[in-house]
Amino acid sequence: MSVRILGISAYYHDSAACLVEDGRVLAAAQEERFSRKKHDAGFPAQAVAYCLREAGIRVSDLDLVGFYEKPLVKFSRLVETYVACAPRGLTSYLTALPLWLGEKLWIGDDIRDHLDGYAGEILFGEHHESHAASAFYPSPFEQAAIVTIDGVGEWATSSIGAGRGNEIELLRELRFPHSLGLLYSAFTYFTGFKVNSGEYKVMGLAPYGEPTYVKLIKEHLIEIRDDGSLWMNMEYFTYPSGLAMTGSALERLFGPARKPESPLTQREMDLARSIQNITEEVMLKMTSFAHRETGLRDLCLAGGVALNCVGNGRILREGPFDQIWIQPAAGDAGGSLGVALALWHRHLDQPRASPERLGTWERPSGRVRSDPACSAPVSRVLSDPVCDRGRLHHYADGMSGSYLGPRFSEDDIGRFLDANGYKARRLARPALADEIARLIAEEKVVGLFLGRMEFGPRALGARSIVGDARSPRMQSVMNLKIKFRESFRPFAPAVLRERVQEWFELDVDSPYMLLVADVQPSHRLGVESHPGRERDPVAVGIDRLNLPRSDVPAITHVDFSARIQTVRREPNPDYYDILAAFYRRTGCPLFVNTSFNVRGEPIVCTPEDAYRCFMRTNMDVLVLENFVLEKTAQAPLSEGADWREEFVLD
Repeated sequence: MSVRILGISAYYHDSAACLVEDGRVLAAAQEERFSRKKHDAGFPAQAVAYCLREAGIRVSDLDLVGFYEKPLVKFSRLVETYVACAPRGLTSYLTALPLWLGEKLWIGDDIRDHLDGYAGEILFGEHHESHAASAFYPSPFEQAAIVTIDGVGEWATSSIGAGRGNEIELLRELRFPHSLGLLYSAFTYFTGFKVNSGEYKVMGLAPYGEPTYVKLIKEHLIEIRDDGSLWMNMEYFTYPSGLAMTGSALERLFGPARKPESPLTQREMDLARSIQNITEEVMLKMTSFAHRETGLRDLCLAGGVALNCVGNGRILREGPFDQIWIQPAAGDAGGSLGVALALWHRHLDQPRASPERLGTWERPSGRVRSDPACSAPVSRVLSDPVCDRGRLHHYADGMSGSYLGPRFSEDDIGRFLDANGYKARRLARPALADEIARLIAEEKVVGLFLGRMEFGPRALGARSIVGDARSPRMQSVMNLKIKFRESFRPFAPAVLRERVQEWFELDVDSPYMLLVADVQPSHRLGVESHPGRERDPVAVGIDRLNLPRSDVPAITHVDFSARIQTVRREPNPDYYDILAAFYRRTGCPLFVNTSFNVRGEPIVCTPEDAYRCFMRTNMDVLVLENFVLEKTAQAPLSEGADWREEFVLD
């Protein structure tokens, strides 16, 4: 008899649900994809309904339900923090108290009300234990160090632990109010971006600046210890007692906080670079301490700060671990997956068969990043992505490529198109890949809607917009005419795994777009490798955006870096085949991959979402499974010009 466990995260941000059956993740999705409300914090009713549909079961068939944190402990932090800060913070306390007394203290009852027909137990995990479980249990490793870093859970803001077999032990934790995640969010807020949403903008803005404020931050705001723990001077931060992250004390140090949507200045760029440098320093020290404490050779990461792919790249390159694995839904959404797996392995004491133990995952010899380059010919690599020289070891984990969301069959798509009279061509799969590759090579911007939707914040080819990375105009076209977002924000490349080292200073799997590495010098445009094409010495700050930096300018950030997605055929054959066809056609094994949405909108979930986004933007082509829709063949969408007001800007 199968055991089915539902995991839930909710009530703060990025609510989600996950269904685990006998230790295998069957389905997981964030509520925002269904509600169309970005970072939706409400009970994930539609995500739960999807998980049950995917498994073909009813609520009454569930054996256990888990919630990703302990509300009573979290409430005690709220009360103790107010007592410590009183009389400051009264407004914040009075705002939060009714919500807690009316809803959050009764989460168990609320879950049961939503799960009408469920008669079993509702169990509560700890926030960072759920993160740790989401990091270790799906990883390929039989044993590994675990580091979780975010804003705050109940009391913990970071934790260090170890996973062995089916057991997880948390060894150390950093406690509120001292928090790397909240420090980064405070600077996100101060530079005019939205907390719990705009942190990735700070990371993307950082290369435009200089670390001119690092010394000032260390002198006045924080102390960084050798183990990576932080002490924060709370005179400069108001989040424990106020409704904002920072106040007048920080403005006395740096000047007025930037107003949201106002022009960016060099100060914001320098602040972004400074806090990014500090974050990377803390991440390196914390993970190095985890290595010393555990003595283990591999590392698993989760928590919102684990989405800082620049920091992850430095841990890989400079840290002591052989390999790292990062949970693709590293933020709070992934807590639903973590608590479900923790209930299976820890509460029910079920064994864990890791890919390393089963032999379905091959450990490379030595440190991965120093393995020799693969010399297999292109024809062999495209037909068999695993190179026989050992560099391209078989990659396996428990996330199924993070393709854990809803799918729509060709018949579903056909009925949708017919019902609405939308014009499309239907192509067989081999011809489809070649046709999409041709369109991308002609600098067409293509929306891909293929297979199961991704779980986590990254689009990985199932709900993606793709374009030719060789085009010098592609970044500005996509940012301003497709995504309607800030021009400085970089795009990521999807690259054939077997060709990644030829283009980037990286030779490991990065399937979830969570590692940053530099473009190889041989592909850069600059004085080092292309004499006579020097960068304009006058260009500073945002003006550097318009200078060509490599043979693939659309994905090369101003510091020659890129956030890389390596693509293998196993988890997503359709996506791999498109990329391989593009390589055969152009000799370039990569293209731009960005999420299928506009600014402020969640990534598309259904064919209706995809078609609406396609028609609202300057996208050229939409691919819905085997159907190809060209913009020129569609009738104009009949809606008002103010449709963007539907979405709150992120």
